[in-house]
Formats: sequence, C-alpha cells, structure tokens
Amino acid sequence: MPGPLQELFTEHRLTPAQRRIAAYLLANADTAAYLTSVELAEAAAVSQPSVTRFVALLGFDGYGHFRRYLRQAGSESAADRDARGSKLQSGIDEDMNNLARLRTELADESTLRSAGALLAASNPLVVLGFRVSAPLASLFGYLAAKIHPDVRLLTSGGSIVGDQLRHARRCGAETAIVFAMPRYPRETQRAMVQARDLGLRIVLVTDRTVSALTPDADDVLAAAVGEELVFDSHAAVMSLSTSLLEAMADAAGASARRRLENFEQYAADQELFLDD
Repeated sequence: MPGPLQELFTEHRLTPAQRRIAAYLLANADTAAYLTSVELAEAAAVSQPSVTRFVALLGFDGYGHFRRYLRQAGSESAADRDARGSKLQSGIDEDMNNLARLRTELADESTLRSAGALLAASNPLVVLGFRVSAPLASLFGYLAAKIHPDVRLLTSGGSIVGDQLRHARRCGAETAIVFAMPRYPRETQRAMVQARDLGLRIVLVTDRTVSALTPDADDVLAAAVGEELVFDSHAAVMSLSTSLLEAMADAAGASARRRLENFEQYAADQELFLDD
C-alpha cells in the first residue's frame, strides 16, 4: 500500500526537478522532515526555488507547514518502505500496472480498430509529434511506412508545420495521427487546430482521455505514462502504438502484406541485416 507521502505526490503532475525532491523524501522520510529548505535542495540536488515551488504545488502555505506534515507522515514503517521496494522497482511496478490497465481496456477493440482503419485509408497519412513525443511519432511513422504507401512524418515545430499540413491535405490526406505526451507543447495544439481547419481528422494518442488537447481531437486513444521516476516512462503508450499498427495492418489487408513481403525481399537482396 502506498504511504501518505506517495499518495500526495501522485495527486500532482511533477516536473523532473520536483520528482527528484519527491524521490529523496520517499527514501529519507525519517530525516528529511528536519532539513531546512536549503538543506533539502542540496540533498536532492535541485535549487532552493525548486523546493519552494514544489511545496506550493502540493498546497502548503509555506515550507514550515510542509515540514510539519512530513513529521506526521514520517511514521511509515521501514517494513512498509521495504515492501514498496526501491524507486527503480517502483517505476517498473507502475509500468506493469499501466500495462495491465491497458490490457483490460483493449478487451473492447472497437475504438482501436476504427482508428486503425482511418489511418490505413488516409493516403498520405500524417504522423505528428513534437518534443518528448517526437521519438514516439518517429517510431510509429517508421513502422507504418512498412505497410502504408505514403507516410508524412512531422516532428519539428514552427511555421513550416502549417505548410506541411496543407501540402499533405492537397495530396489527399484525410487523417493525422498526433502523439502528445506530457508536458503538452503549445505548438502541438496549434498544429492540431491547423489540421482540423484544413479538414483533417485527428487521432490523438496521449496519456489520458481528458486533457487540454482532447477537445481538438476527433478520436482519442490513451495509455497512462509512468511518473515514478525523474522522466516519464512511455511503456504502455508504446504497447498501445504497436496495437494500433496491428489494427492498421489488419485494415489494410492484402496491400499491407504485399508491402511487408516486398520489404523482406529487398532486405534480403541488399543484406541489410546481420544473420541471427
């Protein structure tokens, strides 16, 4: 069972610096309650203003109020902390829970398969993701190109995005898949609005079904991110993306199979990969 400190921290969206503070407090609950804000900042390897912002985010009037809370919450036993495991183990546990939740949700495949059919039918297909979501978009675009004839990958923001979206639309694009993990960039929202104004349908892959971005999407596919460590883990989102590619391949049918077979023949002819 999570202790009171862990429950408090998971109620808020923490920045990487704030997660360092939270991790230190969870690992040193008995002694941290007697540190000054400056000492806590030094121990957690963050700035003192980061500690001040962290305390304010949690809803405390000041550091003194927060330190009194720490002393009350510090009664969690060593056995309880040992049962929770290390912070790295806790991060893996969170990923496992997120994957288990996604597995349950995919018992109903209708939404995923509907989205896969939309992506398969759009030619070209726009795949968009900025900042931390760019690698997710890039991997999805790389794999989608193996079963789709024309994938347009957009991973750099700026005014050129509007040009790229307009060009894709003029070439026949009907759907854009947008990857948006927290923290959500404003440029992602602007690109979504531009895409919808052009008449593109938006399939949003994100971490929750309701956020600042979901009103600008036509279809939302969500999988929780792991927030236990300094940086988010996208393990469940990656699993969701792979499932969506499977639904896309199923919707494309014979054409997807031919493209995969042609690539395998090309890879063999060019000796692209090492032998197992």
